[in-house]
This record gives sequence, C-alpha cells and structure tokens, in this order.
Amino acid sequence: MIICEKCFCDTEVISVIRNKAEIGDCPLCKCKNVHIYDTDKYEDLSMMFDELISIYTPVSLLPESYPKSDTRLLKSDLINNWNIFNKKSESDVYNIITAICKEKYKYNAELFDHPVGIQELYDQDYLSKHSLLVTNSWDDFVNAIKTKNRFHTHYVDLNLLERFCSYIRKPYKAGELFYRCRISTEEGIPSNEMGAPPKKLTTDGRANARGIRCLYLGDSPETTIHETRAGAYDYVTVGTFKLKKDIIVVDLKEINQISPFIEGIDCLEYAINKEHLNKINDEMGKIMRRSDSALDYVPTQYITDFVKSIIRNDGAAEYAGIEYKSVMHSDGYNLALFDPDLCECVDTQIYRIDMIDYRKHVI
Repeated sequence: MIICEKCFCDTEVISVIRNKAEIGDCPLCKCKNVHIYDTDKYEDLSMMFDELISIYTPVSLLPESYPKSDTRLLKSDLINNWNIFNKKSESDVYNIITAICKEKYKYNAELFDHPVGIQELYDQDYLSKHSLLVTNSWDDFVNAIKTKNRFHTHYVDLNLLERFCSYIRKPYKAGELFYRCRISTEEGIPSNEMGAPPKKLTTDGRANARGIRCLYLGDSPETTIHETRAGAYDYVTVGTFKLKKDIIVVDLKEINQISPFIEGIDCLEYAINKEHLNKINDEMGKIMRRSDSALDYVPTQYITDFVKSIIRNDGAAEYAGIEYKSVMHSDGYNLALFDPDLCECVDTQIYRIDMIDYRKHVI
C-alpha cells in the first residue's frame, strides 16, 4: 500500500516517511509530489505501530470484570485517542494499519477486527506504579491541593510529570516577539511600565501565586487584547516584547498530544495517563470568571511551580516558562515567563475597543 506524509499529523511518523526520500503521488489522499511510503517495501513504521498496538488486548482475552463500555475497535481508538492520522475515516485507518502491521494482522486479526481494551487501565497494581496521580483521580488531586495540603501533596508522581514535560519542550530564539495588553487611558502606558507588576501588587494568576512575579504574554496583539477582557470603548495599550536570550519552555497545550512514537516513551504508561494529561490541558484552558475564587488557580499554580523547580545538572533552571492555549482567543496562545526580565518592551501601541461580539448558549 502506498501512503504519504500528508496522511499523518504525527511528527515522528512524518519524519520516517520523509527520510525515505521517495517523491510521488499518494493514491489514498490524492496529494501530488509528496514524500511517499510503500508498506510492501519498508518496515520502519511496522516496528513503531506494532509497539503501540501491543498495549491493546482483544475483548475475548480481557477479564470478565473489564467494563464492556470501555472496549473499542482499534481503528476508532487510534482516531479518537491518538493524534496520528490526518483527517482519515475509520475505513482508511483500518486499511493503513493492517497494511503497515501486515505480519501482526496475519497472526492476530482479532486485534484489528474486534473490540479491544487496555487491560492495565483496571490493574490496580500497575496503576499504583505508573499512574501520574496516586489515587488515579484528578478530582482527588484538586480537592487535596485546595483543602488539605497546598505545598507538600503526594498526589502526583513528580518524576513521571517531569518526564512528560521533557516530551513537550519548545525552544525560542533571542529576538522573538510577544505581546502584552493593559487597559489604559487614551494617552497609553509608557513602555517601561508595561512589564509584570511589582511583587507587592502581584495577584493570583493561572501560572503564579500572589506575590510571585510572572510575565504573561500573548502570541499576537489580538490574543492579548482578548485575554485582557477590555470593555467596549475602553482604551488599551499593547506592548511589544522582545526576548533577550534563547530559552526553552514547556508547551502545556501539547501535553495531551505527545507522539506515542517518541524514542524512549512507554506507550502503555502513556496510554493509562492520557486522561490525566487531558485534565491538565483542560485545566490550563479553563475559563476563569471574575466571581471565581483564587483557589481555582491552585491546581495550575502547582503544576507551574513544579515546572519552575526543574533544575539542570549545572544548577540552572531547565525551563523559562510555560505555554498554554488562550481561553479567550481560540487561535492564540499565552506564554508565562518565570523571570519577567527575560523580555524587554520595545514598542507600544494604543487601541480603542470599538465593539465586543457577545455570544451565548442555553445551559
């Protein structure tokens, strides 16, 4: 079977296909002049997919106590739970994986043709050693950190969290531009006052506790204006910030989109923690209302503080900040820098908000 780089969105798979350096037309997605991969000629993808598929067990071999509601067809689970294929139908995915894993299909067709499950999802002994959350419950973690022990909780496997963070490292070069918006008068705010507030004025935020300075930036003026939640006819000042040095941040908006094919990753361990990683992603993107309590920031503050505490062998901080999706501007993202002095404001622009587009839905 001939497939191509455009059939996938997983960067590891795309890299393997491109390394074959074969250019042609893809009969599956109809893309022309692209890197192609012949499943009858190469076995690189077979080894990768075999490892991922091996975490599944056919329904006939699952314990009777395994919930039938948690079984799925393999092709469905690969589409819904793994960010591998680029807008492919279930029939396309079935044809792709049976072609890539033709030897496994020959000897274990049931794995591809009948419902499957991940047995370890209900294996308490395995979960106790490999779950990111000790009680295997995000709600238990949130309740504990809000009401029981804020600073020394044992609900999270920090070694495992550090490992997942290492898979979503994102570098930025000196000179990169970011933006910060503040509500102002029509005279605007001078560039030397556009940075993070002083410690005594710092309030609780998504990535910082009260009293801890953090510079919140956006990827575009539009994102940061939306995040400021200015009202109609307000004036805002948007500062352009230039990064002073090369940095590495943790891209938390990708924490539930990690490739299962990264070298060294344990596919089974990753699979049983997918739900927890989705919760972290949801929490970082949670909309905070003005009436919400500062306690609602505690779970993300905990995760951010841990990222901030990760140290390299030379004693320096491993990460300069975290990146997360914008809750107010779906096409944008935010960057929280732990050290506000990593950027300098090089320009400002004053805007007037002319119109706000309110949208609603019945709840």
